[in-house]
Amino acid sequence: MKKIGFIGTGVMGLPMALNILNAGFPLQVWNRSKDKLELLEKQGANIVESPQELARQVDVLILMLSDGQTCDDMLFGEYGLINDLNPSSSVIVMSSIPVETAQVQSRKCYEKGIDYLDAPVSGGEQGAITGNLAIMAGGEEVAYQSAFDVLAAMGRPIHVGPSGTGQLAKLVNQIIVATTIAAVSEGLVLAKQGGANPEKMLSALAGGFADSLILQQHGKRMINEDFKPGGYAKWQLKDTHTAVNYAKSLNLSLPVLALVDTLFEQMVQEGWGELDHSALIKHIKKMNHL
Repeated sequence: MKKIGFIGTGVMGLPMALNILNAGFPLQVWNRSKDKLELLEKQGANIVESPQELARQVDVLILMLSDGQTCDDMLFGEYGLINDLNPSSSVIVMSSIPVETAQVQSRKCYEKGIDYLDAPVSGGEQGAITGNLAIMAGGEEVAYQSAFDVLAAMGRPIHVGPSGTGQLAKLVNQIIVATTIAAVSEGLVLAKQGGANPEKMLSALAGGFADSLILQQHGKRMINEDFKPGGYAKWQLKDTHTAVNYAKSLNLSLPVLALVDTLFEQMVQEGWGELDHSALIKHIKKMNHL
C-alpha cells in the first residue's frame, strides 16, 4: 500500500489526514506546530522530525498549506523537498494556489520524474471531517488514476483537465462561494430590518432556486453570530484576489467578483480576517450602522 506523507494539519488538513489514516494508508506527518499532531499520533500516524525525513519515506506527498509561496518554499525553496522525494513518487498540492503557480510546480516536478496534481478542495471543515470534500484535480490522467484511491479517502475527486485546471476550478468555486455569502448576508440584513423572522426566511426559501448549502449552513451561522472559522475570511480574500488577478491576465472584466473582493478586503481590514468567511455579514451590518 502507498505510504502517504501529509504536511499542513490545520483546520482542513487535520481531518483530511485522519480520513487517510481511516482508509488504511500508512501516514507520515510533519507540521511546524507539533501540538496539532497529537490526535494523528494517537490514531496511528508516524510523526517525523523534519519535512525532509518525511519526503524520503513516502510514495505520495500531500501539501495542505496556506498559499502558493508556502508550497513553493516547501518543494523548491527553503525546504527543497523535490530533492528528497524518490523519482517514482508523486506530489499532490491540495492548497488553493494561483493557476500559474500550479503549472510551474508541475513542470518542475516532471523535470525530476515526479508526478504532480493540483487538487484543491471545497466543502469547508465539515466536508473535511465527513470525508465528503469536492476535490478538483488538474494534471496528467495517469497521475490522477494513480492517486485516485488516496483522493477518494478525503472526498469526491474529479479530474478536470491538465495541470492548473484544478486551481482554475477552485477559483470558479470561490467566486461563486464569495458572491453567495455576500448575497446571503445582504438578504438576511434586509429580512431582519424589514421585520421578517430570519430563521423562518431560511425555511421559506428551502427548496427554491435561491436555496443552497451556503444559504442554509452559513445563514444559520450569520443568524446565530457563530463565526468560529470553518473557512477563514483571510483565505477567502486570498482566493478572490487570485481570481481577480487571473481574470485580468485573461483581459476579462468580472464586476461582481471585483465588488465582492473589495467587501472581503474591507472586512479583513476591520480585523475580522480570523473569523469564518460568513462573518462578512458583520461588515454589511457595520456599513449600515446596525
